[in-house]
Amino acid sequence: MNGIDRRMFVSQTAAIAAGIAVLPTAVLGREKKDDPVIRKALKFGMIGGDGSVLEKFTLARSCGFDGVEMDSPAGWDLNEVLEAKKKTGIEIPGVVLSTHWSKPFNHPDGSVRRDAGIALDKALHDCKDLGGTSVLVVPAVVNASMGYAEAYEQSRDEISKHLKTAESLGVDIAFENVWNDFLLSPIEAARYVDGFGSERVGWHFDIGNVVNYGYPAQWIEILGHRIKKLDVKEFSKQKRNDEGLWKGFGVEIGDGDCGWDDVCRALKAIGYSGWAAAEVGGGGRERLTDIAERMDRVFKPMNG
Repeated sequence: MNGIDRRMFVSQTAAIAAGIAVLPTAVLGREKKDDPVIRKALKFGMIGGDGSVLEKFTLARSCGFDGVEMDSPAGWDLNEVLEAKKKTGIEIPGVVLSTHWSKPFNHPDGSVRRDAGIALDKALHDCKDLGGTSVLVVPAVVNASMGYAEAYEQSRDEISKHLKTAESLGVDIAFENVWNDFLLSPIEAARYVDGFGSERVGWHFDIGNVVNYGYPAQWIEILGHRIKKLDVKEFSKQKRNDEGLWKGFGVEIGDGDCGWDDVCRALKAIGYSGWAAAEVGGGGRERLTDIAERMDRVFKPMNG
């Protein structure tokens, strides 16, 4: 890095850090003073059994969850989901784009990128129809055949085509940090979001996904107001070291190395209030109740 590039990097980094302090923080979903700061959701696919949408929502509600995130595009029936939502009181905070791994926005084939855009447009409209406020998106996938620089430019160009739709619908595009070898630092992630120049673009922060290569609280502090929603899972460095990389996820929420007290302090510092969705192995009543109770424990410093 030459002197000019270094000065530019330092100045941009300072601007990002300053932005955390001066821009408004996200205050999502609190209608009454006594509402919980963190509201619990889970992914629809975590709800076990072959029951109807109504039966699954009823189970989730009885286990302590307030919300369910749906996939989109997917095969569910809109009217069935809306009826189940009405009968159970379950909310749908947002949807997860179902095609971002199979059809990444930086795919070298232009027809695949177009399909990715069609899917995002569908997800944005589905989210609005369901009463949600954000679409979780993996912005790009980097590997030996899809380079980092191209991923940065192509994903930004492709996703930008949908900003007007997001803004007109009032639905956020929220990028998730996953193991896609892209946006590997919080400073870079913040800069990427800011490059879209839209309040409708932000971050769906996965707390557990960061632990292998960073510290969740530090990411939260830097991403700040850009965080739209949270995903919740756990990661153990000890299990990673002893049993292999992916085995690090084989630990229950609260029993790993996420540093939940630090996470809660960081969330308080940025003024976060809103949804946290479990993304772990699901099951029936006993399993889902345990997940909900574990979420209550790790977020107790937030909710009291």
